Amino acid sequence: MKKRLIRLSLLAAMFALAVGTVDAQAPVKRPKHKRSTVKKKTNTSRNSNASAVVAPPKDTVTKPVAEFVADIKFDTLRKSLRNDAAIELNLVKDRTPLAYEHIREDDAVYRQRVWREIDVHEKMNLPFVYKATEDNGNQRFINILLNLIKTGEVTAFDATIDDRFTTPMTFRQIAESMVGKPSVIQIPDMTVDPDGSKGITKDTTIVQEFNPDQVERYELKEEWVFDKESSRMYARILGIAPEKTILNPDGSFRAVVPIFWVYYPDLRQYLAKYEAYNGKNYGARMSWEELFESRMFASRIVKSTIDNPGDQFINAYIKDPILDLLEGDNIKNKIFNYEQDLWSY
Repeated sequence: MKKRLIRLSLLAAMFALAVGTVDAQAPVKRPKHKRSTVKKKTNTSRNSNASAVVAPPKDTVTKPVAEFVADIKFDTLRKSLRNDAAIELNLVKDRTPLAYEHIREDDAVYRQRVWREIDVHEKMNLPFVYKATEDNGNQRFINILLNLIKTGEVTAFDATIDDRFTTPMTFRQIAESMVGKPSVIQIPDMTVDPDGSKGITKDTTIVQEFNPDQVERYELKEEWVFDKESSRMYARILGIAPEKTILNPDGSFRAVVPIFWVYYPDLRQYLAKYEAYNGKNYGARMSWEELFESRMFASRIVKSTIDNPGDQFINAYIKDPILDLLEGDNIKNKIFNYEQDLWSY
């Protein structure tokens, strides 16, 4: 009996020991804590350190600066909404220049080039400065040229390089040559310094405006050709160039130089659409193309290829202005006498 009790006691002790070992090896479950979604507030009180405050980001984008360029502005073209005449004007719309007669190179037995200068102040040249405005714009000849160049219908060539139509010229370059580039000057800043006592200034850009009345001369380049097949002398205009007057710092006259060249054969078809002013008969107006082809302008010769191996203007070797004019007339007589001497009576 005692042996059975001892065995039962040992079994109970062994069972109790096994249960304690299992409990010791089991993982301990800890209570889960929920994360707080509340953000910590930054201490922005007066007692907080100034270095802890984050500075706002700087604007690194450069602001665009207004760019001023030279330009020639024209008035807005306003066409008449009614027939602004007592008759129907259709001739100008349908007018086209006649084609030149072909001259073979073998038949051109005589060729001379002549450069002429047209002064708009002469009575015969007053149509060049006719200031009226019509459906096709201002009727000054310089405005007609500039409008055709600005619209891209006619190409201008740089006159500072040569007169052989080699270097095209943009309208912006023409504007810079005629009115100059915009300049920046200092003026008093009346907003910050109303009475001017502080001497505060600010930059301002000065842009000159184009004045068509400043174009007072035009240069013509032409060639005189005698065709032996038709026994006739032809005068063919090659180019037209408006000229500007250059003054000395004291305001005295220095020189007259061409601004740009326009190839006349390209210009003819457009000049046929513009009428030239006729002060004697407003109804019998011819086109600008007819005016040039009929030689209805006054000019003086400033250069030619006759007895001029140095390719110089007349005023380069004749300083006296009166003798300069007489030499131009002498060149004109030489061309006229060549044709007359071919005939015998």
